[in-house]
Amino acid sequence: MPEYYSSIGEAVGAAMQHNIRLAHRSAAPGSDRLLQVRHLPNASADPYSVRGMISRLHEDASPDEVAGIIEEVNGALVGALPELTELVASAADWTRARLDFDDPHHNPTFETWTRLAAAYGMLQDVREQLEVAEDGLAACPAERTDPRHHQMVNVLRSRELLDDVLGAEAAPVPSAARNVDSDR
Repeated sequence: MPEYYSSIGEAVGAAMQHNIRLAHRSAAPGSDRLLQVRHLPNASADPYSVRGMISRLHEDASPDEVAGIIEEVNGALVGALPELTELVASAADWTRARLDFDDPHHNPTFETWTRLAAAYGMLQDVREQLEVAEDGLAACPAERTDPRHHQMVNVLRSRELLDDVLGAEAAPVPSAARNVDSDR
């Protein structure tokens, strides 16, 4: 099954972990499971995926395009945020079914449920904030302002997509047999 990296940092971290495993291996070279190649789909391959929406949301996009992307993220039926909210709610409900209040001094399951319930509430707040922001986005000017004004507000995007770093096309991965010496 292919694995996916959402950023170059995750890809580099996984490669480093693999190299550490190889360096500290105590078993025979062929005994561990094969390293899986992670496929990084191009963001343009699916413009409605989260990665695709991020790539469409560039500084030169029109206000209507940006508002439309936020509407897609927050859409009630297939939006990424409602799906994430339901995922967190399902995890909280799963944890709820495992609550045990027999020991009042030790209840890590309840603490986990409390964190998941808090995350669910925060996601609900995010949905509400995005609904309000969607209207404000359409009212934003289409032209960029003087860059000196931009320095007064911090950039929020903290991770780059691999497409941002490697370019629009990912390099093809050869399906050659595993060579232990070249893995090092």
